[in-house]
Amino acid sequence: MNDRTSGGASGGTTRPRILPPLRGWTGGGATTLIAGHSVFVRQDGPAHGAPVTLVHGFPTSSHDWAGVVPALAAAGLRVTTLDLLGFGESDKPRRHRYSVLDQASLVEEVWRRHGIGATALVAHDYGVSVGQELLARDPARITRMAWLNGGLYPDLHRPVPVQRLLHGPLGPLLAPLTTERRFAATLRAVLGRPVHDEDVRDLWAAASRAGGHRLAPRLLRYIDERRRHAARWTSALEGFPGPALFVWGPADPISGAHVLARIRVRVPQARIVELDGPPAVGHYPQLEDPEAVAAALTGFLTP
Repeated sequence: MNDRTSGGASGGTTRPRILPPLRGWTGGGATTLIAGHSVFVRQDGPAHGAPVTLVHGFPTSSHDWAGVVPALAAAGLRVTTLDLLGFGESDKPRRHRYSVLDQASLVEEVWRRHGIGATALVAHDYGVSVGQELLARDPARITRMAWLNGGLYPDLHRPVPVQRLLHGPLGPLLAPLTTERRFAATLRAVLGRPVHDEDVRDLWAAASRAGGHRLAPRLLRYIDERRRHAARWTSALEGFPGPALFVWGPADPISGAHVLARIRVRVPQARIVELDGPPAVGHYPQLEDPEAVAAALTGFLTP
């Protein structure tokens, strides 16, 4: 099943801000100690609403979802967001060996602490690997699964040049040299629609807090994990028995139209919302067209 959405976007920094300020977002959550690390968690919507958990991507944070969460909460959903270890307001231990499997365990512990049993799950970018691991562990716990652009199929993943460099042997030397300007340039290169400078500044603030940008080489090991767990994670994706939705930006050079083409073949029962514009959406649907993403998720999560 396919839906297509269209809409314009103004250029440059004239487009209104998409996200509420980072300070307001983090002020609405709290940190909790999990396995010796402080983890940022936020709860929105009615406490007795149907649960949905949103998992963010690399290298940003749960603030990515700030333009979508209010609509989900207003629809009566209990929305859980968190900053994975090494991201946003959560701890960023310098010598930690970061693992997607450990991040999945972190999500499970957040569920346990907040009394969340079965839940819908929404994942983007790095978060899709966390989502696939969670599906592989316990598909019965996931009531509905929604995916935004991410490397669901490792052989189709196309990292941008700076990611290749940071993932390589020179990564530890290059990571400290990352600046807000370089971050912004890399971000804009994967977008199909413009994002306001203030939004980009907040995304950088979350990524670089406590020297988080220095962790990129360690966090990018998820590329290796995707290859190592490819069979298991692909099976979890394609074999999920529940309702599935893909909200996809085809202009994404990392995981855009070329990934969507395989999804149509391998997951034919899923609903697909292709944000093809004009202009078409790129790698960050929830930033580039939060209204369309919120509408698609609300319709899917509250049938």
